[in-house]
Amino acid sequence: MSVIIGIDLGTTNSLVAVCENGQPRVLKGSFGEEIIPSVLHWEENSKSVTVGTKAKALKLRDPLHSISSVKRFMGLGKKDLAPEALKHGHTHQSTDNNILINLGSKSFSAVELSAEILKRLKNLAEETLGHEVKQAVVTVPAYFNDAQRTATKVAGTLAGLEVVRIINEPTAAALAYGLDRKKQGLIAVYDLGGGTFDLSILKIQDGIFEVIATNGDTALGGDDFDSALVKMISESLYRNGLSADVLEQIENHALLIETAEQIKMELSSKEAVEKNLVIAGQTHKINITRAKFDQAVEPLVQKTLNLAARALQDAGMEKNQLDEIVMVGGSTRIPLVRSSVGAFFGKAVNTSVDPDKVVALGAAIQGDILSGKNTDMVLLDVVPLSLGIETYGGTVGKLIHRNSKIPCMAQETFTTHVDGQRNVLIHVLQGERELAGDCRSLARFDLKGLPPMPSGLPKIEVTFLVDANGILTVKALELATQTSAQVEVKPSYGMTDEQVEKMLEQGFEFAEQDLKARQLIDTRVEAEGILQASAKILKSALSSSTAALPDSISEEQIQKIKTEMETVRILMAGNDYIAIKNALEKLEVLAKPIAETAMNRALQTSLKEKRVEDVLEKGIQNGPKVE
Repeated sequence: MSVIIGIDLGTTNSLVAVCENGQPRVLKGSFGEEIIPSVLHWEENSKSVTVGTKAKALKLRDPLHSISSVKRFMGLGKKDLAPEALKHGHTHQSTDNNILINLGSKSFSAVELSAEILKRLKNLAEETLGHEVKQAVVTVPAYFNDAQRTATKVAGTLAGLEVVRIINEPTAAALAYGLDRKKQGLIAVYDLGGGTFDLSILKIQDGIFEVIATNGDTALGGDDFDSALVKMISESLYRNGLSADVLEQIENHALLIETAEQIKMELSSKEAVEKNLVIAGQTHKINITRAKFDQAVEPLVQKTLNLAARALQDAGMEKNQLDEIVMVGGSTRIPLVRSSVGAFFGKAVNTSVDPDKVVALGAAIQGDILSGKNTDMVLLDVVPLSLGIETYGGTVGKLIHRNSKIPCMAQETFTTHVDGQRNVLIHVLQGERELAGDCRSLARFDLKGLPPMPSGLPKIEVTFLVDANGILTVKALELATQTSAQVEVKPSYGMTDEQVEKMLEQGFEFAEQDLKARQLIDTRVEAEGILQASAKILKSALSSSTAALPDSISEEQIQKIKTEMETVRILMAGNDYIAIKNALEKLEVLAKPIAETAMNRALQTSLKEKRVEDVLEKGIQNGPKVE
């Protein structure tokens, strides 16, 4: 069987690993390097892209032809791009579907740049292993949405790799920590990398890994800790006499970011760090203490703990139920992070595996499982945000709920609300809110060619299928005619990092308000249907060859129904859904005997002068059940 490599395509650094004889190891380059910086440099003269350590060095003297943290742009478009998203002075062209980042005279998409990183890792693996590599498992943050996951797969294809599986980084880390050796337990994986944060809660039962809850932020990581240090360095330079004009020009310069990164790493083992910076021909001394650094980044650490609390809430458990807290990502080396996480969960954190390598090692183990060489473990990941369709009235019919295990499938049957409707628009949504306008639109497609039927009669079966990579396929089928349409949801742009977090926050914040709004809309939709049905009942009851009411129906009954119908219409304009429901119940009680009379009369007319054999042959008594 061919080898399947594991790739940690990171925001700050990337690694490639392989599993041999059941043991995973990170592969080294020709100069012994294991960690490849996710930095790219475009060389104008040779028209070539450099990736890794050399590109990181080139970035210091030529930042406009270099870029890092491209992972933050994966799956984004013009609508999603925050003004501060592109740093280091890069210009770009944005459309609704894409962002092109200019490195000198050449424009690249985030997918193309990520493909160059993947290509570098593929070549490193082939040089080390001595044979061609065709397949890979690639990890992504748990909160990558569908667009970002799809973009990652496309980048793999451009790099000459078949991405056989995309798995969440915390899930990969759980494998690397050897948690499969536990018979059972509940594990929290705290993953703070260069650009993203995830907190996942995993349940282990007899070798089966199940992610039961996950929460995170795709715009929170070591880069933000570096930014806090850049601000501290700038303030120190200003106090030491550097002019504001010069400061403004260099604040986001690669030199300051590089210095901040070095200081951050040294502060993990030192109480203070002193550096000399040469700017505009002058030497400036900088002294940063760990205490000051901790004070600056404490809000970032607290933000991760707030997200951890939400994951626990989603899982429906308390901190003391967790058996272990494992740490992932280079930023977990920061002493404040380790001590704060330990204090939050009330137990010592597990740092036994190199936090920089743990995700790549886990991806390699997953590759080993998929290659058929390891059959002892099963991985179950989850859907990060609920998926559904827009229903009549503008509400959301959720088919697959947040934290559902993948791969997964869900089906529900819907119907029409307009007589003679020939097509149905299926609007696919993602999010935690109750109203369609508050959720993210993923795709729209038409189910066309429906036979004209009364409202409520067509039965449209909608199927949602999320595959092992988290990619969604939606199919709509009209059951009577077998008319169908489907779409594979591959939006060309995703949400901004801020939008992901905001959607989750609003889901909690507006839960009660959304529920009341939905109850009102659903009741109005129900009332609209009952009013239409009542009008039909009256029309049927009043229609006869003699234009007279049947003996069992009085003028007084008809008038009561009309009065109650008007009451319902008036109440529908208000916001008291309970009052509308009460009026509907009265209307249904009044209309029921008339509906039965009208139905009996219609049945008698249809059976007049028919033989029993004819009736049975046409299936009137034994017709299909309509649900």
